Amino acid sequence: MNNNPTVLEIDAKAVKHNIRYFRSKLKDTTKLLVVIKAFAYGSDPILIGKLLEQQNIDYLAVAYTDEGVTLRNANIRLPILVLHPQIENFDRIIAYNLEPNLYNFRTLSNFYSAVKRAGLKNYPVHVKINSGMNRLGFQEADIPQLKSSIQEYSNLNIISFYSHFAASEDPNEKDFTKQQIDLFNKICTELNKVLSYSPLKHISNTSGIINYPEAQFDMVRLGIGLYGFGNDKIETSRLKNVCNLKTKVSQIQHIAIGETVSYNRIFTAKKPTKIAILSIGYADGINRNLGNGLASVFINNQRVSIVGTICMDMMMIDITDVKCKEGDEVVIFNHQDHILYQAKTTTTIPYEILTSISQRVNRILV
Repeated sequence: MNNNPTVLEIDAKAVKHNIRYFRSKLKDTTKLLVVIKAFAYGSDPILIGKLLEQQNIDYLAVAYTDEGVTLRNANIRLPILVLHPQIENFDRIIAYNLEPNLYNFRTLSNFYSAVKRAGLKNYPVHVKINSGMNRLGFQEADIPQLKSSIQEYSNLNIISFYSHFAASEDPNEKDFTKQQIDLFNKICTELNKVLSYSPLKHISNTSGIINYPEAQFDMVRLGIGLYGFGNDKIETSRLKNVCNLKTKVSQIQHIAIGETVSYNRIFTAKKPTKIAILSIGYADGINRNLGNGLASVFINNQRVSIVGTICMDMMMIDITDVKCKEGDEVVIFNHQDHILYQAKTTTTIPYEILTSISQRVNRILV
């Protein structure tokens, strides 16, 4: 039993609302893939995966093989795309009926060999095209050789050709994004010439769904949008926050004028001060840079400042003007604005705030 009093609540109603919202932007024929890599963006992949299965999502995607294995062991049967498979895991991918992203000739040939060893035919795979992100993917110059390889490796069933936008959230990068769309379309058309069927095409992430409806193709990939974040304030306001981080007051201390709090004595009381010690720290995913008054939390619906240095397992808040007691609940965040503020304060993005929540924090679906 995990005796950590800190809990991350996952709001099922918010998940369903966000799915409905993004589906309202899609054509009836457009499939929906949801990305639940990195512990479902810091939430819980099994809870989210089962919830998505109930919502008739078409596809799931994870980063690594073990993430897919975890879902299969939880009896989640949806098709699962492994975005960054490693060659040494190809046999496990096959054993657990996962679908690899093949992004260069090395992964393509090695996976073909693994399928051949297993005596299988028409094994589902996905082929990644580099249209300008310049991470994983076949380059435009690779296409003639890739066409030959596709013909040679006919026991592979290419489920999709896909690519990834580099800056679909940035209105100043519209020209570049449209270049990506055009290049992706051109390469897919060329690759289809050596196939007797037409694989799915997908390139849009969350901001692509919002900003480029013309790029829906056959499927879109919903990531951060599922958890309540669009690519601007208006879109985010139409979504619901999914992850609510809460903890409890372990002790209340009374600090006299001139006394200090926590490591390095950064906070000095300038007046009689009452502080609460919370059961959460940087080992739970709270950035140390949020300490010493730079961020706030909420207790009994009142905003209070963090004081002193955030510790590994604890942090302190100023409750001088708040009526509360030991054991009371404290909200670290339960709204997108809270998460966005923490991200801005630590010069990062909501993705990092969410994915930083430690796995020792209890997860519950509400």
